Amino acid sequence: MSNRLLRTLAALVSGAVVTTALVTTTPASAAACTPSSAHPNPVVLLHGLGGNGPGNFSYLAPYLAAKGYCTFTLTYGQATPAIPAGGTIPIAESAAQIDAFIQQVRQSTGAAKVDIVGHSEGGFQSIYGPKIRGYAAHVGKVVALAPPTHGTTFGGLVSVGDYLGLRPLVDQVLRDFGCPACDQLIVGGSAVDQLTAGPIAQPGVKYTVIASRFDPLVTPHETSFIREPGVTNKFVQDTCPLDPVGHVGLAFDPTVAQLVANALDPARAKRVVCFLGPPV
Repeated sequence: MSNRLLRTLAALVSGAVVTTALVTTTPASAAACTPSSAHPNPVVLLHGLGGNGPGNFSYLAPYLAAKGYCTFTLTYGQATPAIPAGGTIPIAESAAQIDAFIQQVRQSTGAAKVDIVGHSEGGFQSIYGPKIRGYAAHVGKVVALAPPTHGTTFGGLVSVGDYLGLRPLVDQVLRDFGCPACDQLIVGGSAVDQLTAGPIAQPGVKYTVIASRFDPLVTPHETSFIREPGVTNKFVQDTCPLDPVGHVGLAFDPTVAQLVANALDPARAKRVVCFLGPPV
């Protein structure tokens, strides 16, 4: 396995490589969750590179479900179904899987639109899909957590696999199958160039990008932001200056969860109580 692939995985992985029970539904069990009038858009949660939906959103999915949202997640982009590490196949192939999943969620719930919350590569996919796949008319809001929108220059060597002691699983995927997505998400990568050619934000979609000033992985930090009309860009530390949350920790930080909830429902936004998120 090349050093470049190792660095890329470390920079972009943001989902726990575990299978964890959580309060979420899938199209197969959509009858268990009917969107309410208060939250008519089901929320699709997109994990990071090397992760999976249940692991990456073991905190945020139950948090949103407790607030009355119907949440749905999947593990996209698996090189092999035998290992629950997603997002490593080419970006366009993962995007097609996500597109199909969103349409299944809409059909199952009867919702006209979904909202999307994505973390790291999932954040990239949350803004890539509406533009490149052309389903913006089916999306209400996008909340992207530290997406490598303009690529990453690799600021550190921490991964969720390291954090949870599961790195060997991810290494096995890279060794046996490689990681086409990795090279596509660096600065100058083909998927990055495709996304940033012309305006990124699509008409009718409300975007919020949330990043951390202490993110050791997607760097420079401002490369996550979309500097276009209709997009809200914010650092966690703009609200909670002492929160040391890093990159991985964005999906597990109560402060960030509150910011996500406020972005999904600004009319009912609550005061954010500051916590200390995981500094990884």
